[in-house]
Amino acid sequence: MQLRPLGQTGLVTAPIVFGGNVLGWTIDEAQGFRVLDAFVDHGFNAIDTADVYSSWAPGNQGGESETVIGRWLKARPGMRQRITLFTKVGSDMGRPGEKGLSARWIAKAAEASLRRLGTDVIDLYFAHWPDAETPQEETLAAFGALRDAGKIRAIGASNLDAEQLGHALALADAGLPAYQVLQPEYNLYARDSFEGPLRDLCIARGLGVVSYFALASGFLTGKYRGPQDLGQSARGEDMGDYFTPRGFAILDALDRVAAAHSVTPAEIALAWVMAQPGITAPIASATKTAHVESFACAAALSLTTEDLAALDL
Repeated sequence: MQLRPLGQTGLVTAPIVFGGNVLGWTIDEAQGFRVLDAFVDHGFNAIDTADVYSSWAPGNQGGESETVIGRWLKARPGMRQRITLFTKVGSDMGRPGEKGLSARWIAKAAEASLRRLGTDVIDLYFAHWPDAETPQEETLAAFGALRDAGKIRAIGASNLDAEQLGHALALADAGLPAYQVLQPEYNLYARDSFEGPLRDLCIARGLGVVSYFALASGFLTGKYRGPQDLGQSARGEDMGDYFTPRGFAILDALDRVAAAHSVTPAEIALAWVMAQPGITAPIASATKTAHVESFACAAALSLTTEDLAALDL
């Protein structure tokens, strides 16, 4: 599988990144191992997680996804050298003082993530959400200290807008460490927050971009067509916002393009993101090995100009 450079980090990724939010939530450890094995066996190499995954599931407290990945790596000698590992800091862990992007919490959270992942270095460490209570100077310096200590290789940011990213890059120009990768929400339905000034800035400054919600929490798979379908998965409750005239028009377009290529709507939706300017790779979650096979199909697709025009709604 052809690997893509991840901005200017020196890291590379296959054209789809595994979304680890499902680990310890919608799939247990044993199934997680099977899905991760299949992911690597199909030629993919990058895995995205976060310290907070999956604290929202009953009985969880955060760290479950990292723990599953760490146990998988331990059970697969040599696997750590084959993968590019992303995790994040900043989300509210539900305990006093365990959130945000202060230097104190970043240092403590990084150690906890390293311990759960069972590794001595995180390849790409993201600020998960902007923190209005902490100056960006403090956050960037804290990431730089981790990089200087050899505990992380590269620095990323998730959920920044163009103004916030521009400010961070200006600070980097003045001597602080720079964000090298952005992780925005982006898919066929949700486009406005990335397209425009934010994408232009990423392209101009050579940032890698790994987008999340590539399948709009599953809506773009086509399995949610109305209220009667919401009970199909744990994510069904999130589908209502997509049930709009434009949302259904996108599903119709996906159906037509998918039929023309004899593939699924999900595969077309992923291929569309991969084909967009400025995108390095979308993040997609899998709960079955069949989903990974679908990822491989999507990575091999080449959409025509006519296909892209039909999907531009």
